Amino acid sequence: MSRLIKELFQAPQVNPKNNKALSIPILNPFNIYGRNFNFAWLGFFVSFLSWFAFPPLLAHSVKKDLHLTSIDIANNNISGLSATLIARVLLGPIVDKIGPRYTMCIVLVVGSVPTAFIPLVKNVAGLHAIRFFIGLLGGSFIPCQMWTTAFFDKKIVGRANALAGGWGNAGAGVAFFIMPALVNDLERRGYSIHERWTYSFLIGPLIILMVVAIAIFFLGDDCPEGSWNKRSDVLNIGVDVRKVDIVSISSNHPALSNQMSRIREHHSHHQDKIDDVIVDDKLGDSSDNTNKSLDVVQTRVGEVVNLDEIIEDPSFKKFLKITFHYRTMLTALPYITTFGGELAVESVLSALYVQRSNHLWSESYAGSWGSMLGLLNVVTRPLGGYISDLLYARYKSTRVKKFWLLFCGLTEGIFLLWIGLVPASKLSIHGLIGALGVMCIFMEAGNGANFSLVPHINKKHTGIVAGTTGAMGNLGGILFSLVFRYNINSSGVSDYMRSFWIIGVCCIAVSYTHLRAHETR
Repeated sequence: MSRLIKELFQAPQVNPKNNKALSIPILNPFNIYGRNFNFAWLGFFVSFLSWFAFPPLLAHSVKKDLHLTSIDIANNNISGLSATLIARVLLGPIVDKIGPRYTMCIVLVVGSVPTAFIPLVKNVAGLHAIRFFIGLLGGSFIPCQMWTTAFFDKKIVGRANALAGGWGNAGAGVAFFIMPALVNDLERRGYSIHERWTYSFLIGPLIILMVVAIAIFFLGDDCPEGSWNKRSDVLNIGVDVRKVDIVSISSNHPALSNQMSRIREHHSHHQDKIDDVIVDDKLGDSSDNTNKSLDVVQTRVGEVVNLDEIIEDPSFKKFLKITFHYRTMLTALPYITTFGGELAVESVLSALYVQRSNHLWSESYAGSWGSMLGLLNVVTRPLGGYISDLLYARYKSTRVKKFWLLFCGLTEGIFLLWIGLVPASKLSIHGLIGALGVMCIFMEAGNGANFSLVPHINKKHTGIVAGTTGAMGNLGGILFSLVFRYNINSSGVSDYMRSFWIIGVCCIAVSYTHLRAHETR
C-alpha cells in the first residue's frame, strides 16, 4: 500500500525503450507525466461538462422558454451527438499529425465559440444549430486518450486511459449539478427565464473552457520528448548502430530514417560516439540490401527503442485502410453499445425521473439524481481499464482484454433488457435508479476496457483507431437516441421502458455476434 501511495507523488520509472512511464504520478503536477495526465482528463472533463450542460435544463427551463415538445427535445439530443461523431473521425488523424496538446486546445477554443452565442438562441431551430456546434466538444475524448497513450507504457496504459476517460466523463455528471444550481441562483437574482438558462452557460462552461485551454497551451507537453515533432527522438543516450543505408531505408520506412538522422544529429558533437553511426552509401538500392539494413537497425536499435510505438503521420489512403480494418472494428463496434448506450441514457435521465415522479420532482432534484450515472465514471470506467490491465498481466494476451470488453457489453444489454421489461408497478423510481446504477457499472467499465485495448490495435496510428472507435460510440448514441425519439406516443409521452429493452437487445446482439466472429477468425 505504501508503494502505491508513493507512486502517486514520486517521479515514475520510465521504460527506456519508449520513454513512457510505468506508474501514474497523479498528485505530482511538477512531473511531466503527472502534469500531462491531469491536463488530459481535465480538458476532457470541462468539454463534457459543457457538452452535457443542456440535458439537465431541457426538461424544464429550456422547454418552458422555447415551448419545446418531447420530440423537439429528442431531436435536440440527436443534434448534439451528430457533430461529435464527425469531430471524432477527423480528430483521429489530426492527433497523429500535430499531437494531443494542440488538438485539445483547438477543441476547447472551437467549442467555446458556440457556447458564447447561446444567449442569441430564440427558437427551436437556433437551439438545434447551437447544440450541433457545441457537440464538437465531445471530440475532446480523442486527444485525451492519445495524450495518456503517448505518456504511459502498455503495462499501465489501460488504467491510465480509463482513469483519464472516467474522470473526464464525470464532467457530464457534474453538469447535472452545476447547471440547475446556476439557473436557480440567477432566478433568485431576478433574471427572466431566458436570461437564466442562457447566462448560466456564460458563467460556467464558457469561462472554464477558456481557462483550461490557456493552461494546457502554456503548461502542457505533447509527449515525453517535448514537442510532437520530436516524438521519435528517443535516443538521448548512446546507441550502437552498425552500417545503415539511410537512403534506401527512407523509401520504405520514413520513421526509421528519421530516427537514424536524429541519431547522427544528437551525437555529432561527441567525437567519441560519432563512429557508432556509419552511413554506408556502397550498400546499393537493392531490396535485399535494404532488408538487411533494416534487420541490422531493428536488431540494434530495438534493444533500446520500441520502433513499433512511434506514431507516424497518416496518409489519406492509410486513414481509410485503418478506419475500416477488421481489427479497428474490434473496438469500434462494442463502443457503439457501451458509450453509445451511455450517451443516450444520460440524455433522458432528468426527463425520465420527472415523468416517473409524476412531475413532483423539480429540475434541480431530478438533475441531482441524474448526475449519479455520470459521476459513477470516476470509479467504474477506471475499474474497467484496471481489470483489463490485470488480465493482460496475468495471461500475457490481448485476447483476454477482448473477452472482458465483450462480457461488459453483454451484461449491460441483459440489465437494460430486464429494466425495460419489468412492470412500472414493480419497480419504484428509486428501484429504477438502483437498477440503472448497476447496469452502468458494466456499461462504463466496458468503456474503460475498450480504450485499454485500443493502444494494441495499431501502434503506429493509434489516433485513427481511437478516433474511429470514439466516433462509433457517438453513432451508437445517435441510433439509441432515435429509439427514444420514436417511442414517443401521439400525446407526447415517452415510453422509456420500451426504449430500454430495445437498446438492451441491440447490445446483446452486437456483443454476442462480435464475440462469435472473432472466435472463428
